[in-house]
Amino acid sequence: MGTTHSHSGGHDHAGHGHSHAPASFGRAFAIGIVLNTIFVAVEATYGFMAGSMALVADAGHNLSDVLALALAWIASALAQRSPGGRFTYGYKSSTILAALANAGLLLVAIGGIAFETVHRISSPPQVEGWTMIVVAGIGIVINTFTALLFMRGSKDDLNVRGAFLHMAADALVSLGVVFAGAVILLTGANWIDPVTSLLIVVVIAWGTWGLLKDSVKLGLNAVPEGISVIDVREYLVTLPGVAAVHDLHIWPMSTTETALTAHLVMPGGHPGDIFLREVAEELEHHHGIGHTTVQVETTSAFDTGC
Repeated sequence: MGTTHSHSGGHDHAGHGHSHAPASFGRAFAIGIVLNTIFVAVEATYGFMAGSMALVADAGHNLSDVLALALAWIASALAQRSPGGRFTYGYKSSTILAALANAGLLLVAIGGIAFETVHRISSPPQVEGWTMIVVAGIGIVINTFTALLFMRGSKDDLNVRGAFLHMAADALVSLGVVFAGAVILLTGANWIDPVTSLLIVVVIAWGTWGLLKDSVKLGLNAVPEGISVIDVREYLVTLPGVAAVHDLHIWPMSTTETALTAHLVMPGGHPGDIFLREVAEELEHHHGIGHTTVQVETTSAFDTGC
């Protein structure tokens, strides 16, 4: 990549429209937090009353998800704040930090469930099956409803995806508890409970790994999934009058917004503002890049191949 040199040509900034971020999920976060906080209290209470550590562990898992939802909601609110002071990008990247923190909370929850599972395999306790079924059944309804609130934005916003995965994982955990309770009632085989829990841990871990990997990539300013550096470079280098492209950088500003900077070598001279606007619009509409900064150079006396 070329080092800093003097250039002939101006520095132009265009295309500062936002990418197609999902609508605000403030209401969904509020509903999810309230419903799950109430359910945590109910589930933990009945778990102790029924002697079911599975329900207690599930309540602990739900509590971690309430904290995760609150964290994601705060991050979403911060992302809406206007830039100012030393934060010239605003607080958009807080959504990336929240996604990373959510993945961490899921890992902690997985560790807690796995620990309890090992304990229950070695010494399966006697539990009240019907209490497990009824309470966990309520959990399925609440968590599924909450997950559906976030499903619309789960493909476009990693932060919302984290909330969706938390709720979907909770629904799976509750389903496992219902299944275990039913089998225990029918067979009296208490070992079914920890085995089911182990399967649930595997399912949650699979989804968490994907969330963790994606959030770490965004935290390291990797090009977001769905955007091809090769395609973007090919588009820029084939523009009329462009002889070369260098210092091309694409990075996430948040879980929904992407930025780009590039130097275009154009020996024929600066093409004008209309050209820059068209480039920005093309990058936004066809490549999902909403913040574009392009510097035009009329000569380049250094290596332009980076």
